[in-house]
Amino acid sequence: AGVPLIQRVWEGTRTAKSLERVVVATDDERIATVCRGFGAEVAMTRADHPTGTDRIAEVAARLDADVVVNVQGDEPLIEGRVVDAAVETLARDPALPMATLVHAAEPGAQDDPNRVKVVIDKNGRALYFSRSPLPYVRDVAPPRIWQHVGLYAYRRPFLLELVQIAPTSLERAESLEQLRVLESGFPIGVAIVSDWRGVSVDVPGDVARA
Repeated sequence: AGVPLIQRVWEGTRTAKSLERVVVATDDERIATVCRGFGAEVAMTRADHPTGTDRIAEVAARLDADVVVNVQGDEPLIEGRVVDAAVETLARDPALPMATLVHAAEPGAQDDPNRVKVVIDKNGRALYFSRSPLPYVRDVAPPRIWQHVGLYAYRRPFLLELVQIAPTSLERAESLEQLRVLESGFPIGVAIVSDWRGVSVDVPGDVARA
């Protein structure tokens, strides 16, 4: 609709009450030029980062902050209150090193590997994330299926520690960075957002959905 994808993400993120700064981290001068054009603060990073987590950790290492939120640049429908939900989940439990978001799964999400599913324990912590149907339902009424939103709130020291841990076998198998956290024995808090749906633009067909 005539507005760059990254600008929609930036504008939505800026409405979060819990954030003091919004910084676009990129290694691409084309992205940086567009972002500076609409007034965003840009941090240029190295071009050899294997993951987005490594990229934001490079920027976080330069910041004076207690919490760093990774809002991925493919979420044009992001709203500030959604960011706040993740930060508030982290703030409520000092034992959590990081938090993320889920909402009720959309129709067809169970069989779509681009829409990641999550199972959550009774204390609101993630048990597992998968691109496969999760959980597999046999002979009972299906439980609530949760769909993951790729947004993370980290305590800054944990983020800097996380990128020093080698990728794990489950992370490599599913191509999901958050599994490194679980497989390494760290908990992930989960905020449930009931009145919002994200549309991450992962493949060309998602543009029309968004």
